[in-house]
Amino acid sequence: MFENIIGQPVTARLQADIAGNVLAPSMLFAGPPASGKGTAALEMGRAFSCETEGAPWNCRCQACARHRMLLHDDLVVLGPRPFSAEIAAARNALLRDPSAASSKTLFFRAVRKLQLRFSPVVWADDPKITKLNGILEMLSEKMDDLNLLRGGESDPEKLSKLCDAVIKNTQKLEAEGIADAIPVSHIRNAAYWLHIAPSGKRKLLVIENADRMQDAARNSLLKILEEPPETGAIILCTSRPETLLPTILSRLRHYSFPRRGEAADAEVVRRVFKDSADSIPAHNKSESGITSYLDTFLPASKTVLYPAAALFWASVAFAITVKLRGKGVSDDELPPVVLTIGRHCAPLAEAAGLGKVCTSVKSLCAAVIAAAGGFEVRGTFSVFLGLLCTGLSEALSSMRGDTICVAYRRILSKHAEDARVAVDIFNQSPAMVLESFYGSLIQNLATL
Repeated sequence: MFENIIGQPVTARLQADIAGNVLAPSMLFAGPPASGKGTAALEMGRAFSCETEGAPWNCRCQACARHRMLLHDDLVVLGPRPFSAEIAAARNALLRDPSAASSKTLFFRAVRKLQLRFSPVVWADDPKITKLNGILEMLSEKMDDLNLLRGGESDPEKLSKLCDAVIKNTQKLEAEGIADAIPVSHIRNAAYWLHIAPSGKRKLLVIENADRMQDAARNSLLKILEEPPETGAIILCTSRPETLLPTILSRLRHYSFPRRGEAADAEVVRRVFKDSADSIPAHNKSESGITSYLDTFLPASKTVLYPAAALFWASVAFAITVKLRGKGVSDDELPPVVLTIGRHCAPLAEAAGLGKVCTSVKSLCAAVIAAAGGFEVRGTFSVFLGLLCTGLSEALSSMRGDTICVAYRRILSKHAEDARVAVDIFNQSPAMVLESFYGSLIQNLATL
């Protein structure tokens, strides 16, 4: 049990609670992204259903076989999260060693984590699912075709084409079907399902990024936690436990999944993704090596998006300078913060071949959108906004404590959140939102 969770001592506590039959009906798995909490939650479902002693990963019972492929009827998973990077990394592992059963399992599980979000249990009669059924059916067909291939005997070119078709469908499904917040209907439908007798020993509801529930969804969940079903368990996963309602937190047994060290991250990449630790790029220490590794498989990775963010800031600084000069401000009177941003960001953009600045909003938006692959992969726009925040902090690192720097960060934070909501929740065009975001920043920053 938990053999596939690397570098997390908390699994020993979970195993002891299971063995001692003292497991709580509702649990909280809290920790940063890529800390293993989601995988541990799925393993709990397998432990509940296993028909043998100890639930070893290679158990041959039917319940474990279905849980390993995330196909068991007693498991429901909901909640928004990014999928594209993990699926692409799993595809890479499969193509590198198609004869390995573990590589095939890795890819199937990565895809199934997305497919699970569209369970009829959760969506029930929601009319939105009708628009997605075509994509879901096509994805299932491609996965069935992939399952029929015989490992190393399969044609590498055919395997690659099938994997590419799967990824194309998963990206479309994620972009069109994964909402930013958990609606109350999903919680209510899951609650109804939990109170129905399990097909095996015990049901498990996993809610990932549980902090993203709508207000009504939180209240609905609270009712379940107050009277949990005897034959069901609930696990909430989050990287922001402090944002959950105190009344919800008080009804959960907490398990902490801290950030893993570099050695453990390297071991995950080696054992899970069958890749070298050298494949983990240099990264910001605020995120894990696994997150950084997975990011390299996105159509627009942070390595590409960061220079685009630098170009954005250099262009904003240039536009503010032009605006102030037009008002009669001399070069000697230009705000040091604007000059500092321009001097820091322009060389970064130029070194990446993007030029120093864009003198029009149209050309800037076109350059950023091209670098971001059109923002077609869900979550890419949010990543870009996050890199704008990182870029500003790095540009102004020598001016920490300056009140105007604080004001710049506050204004950026507000408008970035507005832009994120417009794209991720209201599905507005990234190009249109980016143009409006650019204009709002210049209007507000130029008056400081």
